[in-house]
This record gives sequence, structure tokens and C-alpha cells, in this order.
Amino acid sequence: MNDSVKLIRSALPGTLWPAVPGPDGATALALQFQLERSQWLAPARLLELQLRQLDILLRHAHRTVPYCRERWAGVYDPGVPLTADAFAALPILSRQELQAHSEAMCSADPPAAHGKGGYARTSGSSGRPVKVLKSGLTELMWRAFGLREHLWHRRDFSGKLAAIRQGVPQGEAEGWGAATEALATGRSATLPVGTDVRTQLEWLKQQKPDYLLTHPTNLAELARQSLKCGIRVPGLREVRTRGEMLPRETRDLCRKAWGIPVTDVYSSNEVGYIALQCPDHEHYHVQSEGIMVEVLNAQGKACNPGEIGRIVVTLLHNFAMPLVRYEIGDYAEAGPPCSCGRGLPVLSRIMGRVRNVLILASGERFWPSFAAHDIDRIAPVLQYQFVQKDYGLVEARLVTAGPLTESQEEALRRHFLGRLPAGFELRLVYCDEIPRSAGGKFEYFVSEVAAPNR
Repeated sequence: MNDSVKLIRSALPGTLWPAVPGPDGATALALQFQLERSQWLAPARLLELQLRQLDILLRHAHRTVPYCRERWAGVYDPGVPLTADAFAALPILSRQELQAHSEAMCSADPPAAHGKGGYARTSGSSGRPVKVLKSGLTELMWRAFGLREHLWHRRDFSGKLAAIRQGVPQGEAEGWGAATEALATGRSATLPVGTDVRTQLEWLKQQKPDYLLTHPTNLAELARQSLKCGIRVPGLREVRTRGEMLPRETRDLCRKAWGIPVTDVYSSNEVGYIALQCPDHEHYHVQSEGIMVEVLNAQGKACNPGEIGRIVVTLLHNFAMPLVRYEIGDYAEAGPPCSCGRGLPVLSRIMGRVRNVLILASGERFWPSFAAHDIDRIAPVLQYQFVQKDYGLVEARLVTAGPLTESQEEALRRHFLGRLPAGFELRLVYCDEIPRSAGGKFEYFVSEVAAPNR
């Protein structure tokens, strides 16, 4: 698997070994050479390097983006070297502000050497779609972290990759995509995530992939259907997930269905890779070489390990549209240093979007988990979704294989209420189908309640 004669793609005719990659491939491998070393740096050294890079970015933004210059007036001084305290004093950029002022936030003089990019857009499943202008450099860093993720998890690049996700056509292609263009890889196959789950399983059975990439909620549906119908996917070694929160129960469901691990990635369309799952554990390492991640409590202070807070991100290399202290709309749990030895910060859990959080009348937030394997044992529930309708009411929308008995309904009520804060009411609603979100995903929990004003 690691034999360079088979792994690195040579761009010069007649050269097999040592391989001579083309300019793009050489750049990708040069970045990996650096990333392999920087991951082991001490946290203090990583922060020092981040601040040096941010100093360059902020000076550029102050000079070429009037919107940033106005927002930072009286707070930021480009004539003074950047410190951690000075950076933390900068105002936080909300999703609403980004949506309203995206054109004004673009640089009037982006570095030509960074290359042309394009706009990245979110699906708008949160109700607030945004667009972010990226450069060729930001795309290059995206590919670098994508390749790092493959290398971290020691994948066999000669294998076949299948992807069931939003925004892809059905088809097959040579190679695994842009992140691995410097390497010789196996074939890939794609299928739109909106395809019926039973059809997805049959497609996977025909494709016989080594690796599968999909959304966590789609994976859960695939695993349930596989267990129900006895359909197996021979040769599948690992499932990779991205685009949503990955519950622990989905990992368990995948192991039960296929006996294989799930590797998750925390990313977003507008900023790219945020954190990758550790090669040795199920928590995540922030990709500090490309992004500054803050986990902040209600007072705006950094969370301690074990505390849950809102995620605020800053891209280190987007000079086309500097995103500085952008509140992305997610919550995560800060983690302690990792025993693997990497100095990259740890996120123990990704809690998900604000709309996927139960909100109490006190303003406190709660992340419910309903244990899918227990639901399956109680009643023939094919699909479910929980919607918070009020501070004390949750609606359980169920698709079942047939009418439930009174004892099954009562058992489900007890199970659901036992996983909600005290005092909640539960309403069962039966549906023929639970539709996907605007982003082509299933959402297990959605809150329609706004946080109370305090």
C-alpha cells in the first residue's frame, strides 16, 4: 500500500521510479511533508504560527476590505504585531451578517498568485444560506487536508471508493477525486443521496466498494435497511461520513450491520475542513494549519475541556474574502490534549447546528439522543424525526411498518420521555414518509423554538 512505485503518479513519460509528479502533484506532496511534521508541534508553537499567519491576513483585510476596516475600528491596529488577546478582542461575525454583507466582505485586491477560485454556497437547510468567495489557495488547502485524512486512516489507495451524497450524478470515474490527484488510486462511483435507500443498498452490492462516503443520517438508514433485509456489502472496509453530526449510535449501528468502523469529518461548505477524526480515537483534531477554531461559552470565553460551546472559525488563507471570527452556527465539546501525541486541538464531540438543539424555557440547551437500537426493539419503526414545537412539547414523527399496539405506543412514549428533560410532553404523529432537508439529508431532531430573550 505504501510502495511509492505504485502510489505516486509520475507526470513524465518513461519515469516510473522514482516518480516525478507534475507541478500540482509536487505542491500537494510538499504540503503533506510539512503537515506530517506540524501535527506533532506543541499547542503553544501551533498558536504562535497561527498568529503570525493571521497577522498577515488581518493586515491585508484591513487594507483591502473596507467592511472589515470599519468593523474593527478602535479594536484592531495593523501597526502592532498580533497577539492572542488582540485577536480575541475582534468582533464575532454572525451568519446573518455574512449573509447580508457577503459582497462587501470580498477583497478589492486579492493576491493574484493565490489563483482564481469561486463561490462556495451552503444548502440553506438552516434557513440562512450563505456564500463565500474562495481562492485557488483555499482550494489547495482543502485538497491538502483531504489527502491528510486519507493518509491518517491508512487507506488502500488501490481500492474502490463509493460516494452517496448531495450534488453528485450517478456514474463512475477514474481516481478518487482532487485530493488524491498526485496519487495512483482505484476507481470511484457516485450516486445521489436522494435515491431510495433500498436502491442505494442494491447499488452498493453491485459496486462492491472498499470505502463508502455518505452523510451520517443516510448511513443510519442504510444500516437499518441492511439489517432488516439481510443485504450485505461484501468487501466494504470502512464508512466515511461528513456534512452532519454523527451520533455514537450510528457508529454502533454500522458495526452491527457490517462489522466495520465509521470515520467522520467535520467540515462545512463555506469554510472547508474544520476537524478530522483522530487516527487512534473517535474524537476530532482541528486542522490548525488552515483554520483557527474557538469553542466559546455563553460569556464569549474559551471553553475548558468537557465544556460545550459555540464554534467560531477563522480561515488562515482566504485572502479573497477574509472570514475572521465567523460563528458558523455549530456547537461542540472542547477536548483535552490527545494521547496520540498530536498537538492539534481536540473536539471531543460535534453537537450540531443550533436548529438541532433542544432549547429549554430557561435558555439552557440540551442535546437529546434517542438510542435507535432501542427504538427498533420496542416497535417496527422504519423512520423517525423529533421536532420541538414549544418549550415543553416535542412531536415524534414516526413511519412504521404497520399500526402499533397500545403497549408499543406506551413503551415508545416512556423511552422518548426518558431521554428528554423532565416536564416535557410528547406527541406521536404517524407519517407515510419523512422528507429530507433542503440539503438532501435526514434530520433526526429539529427545534422550531427560538431561544428566550434574557
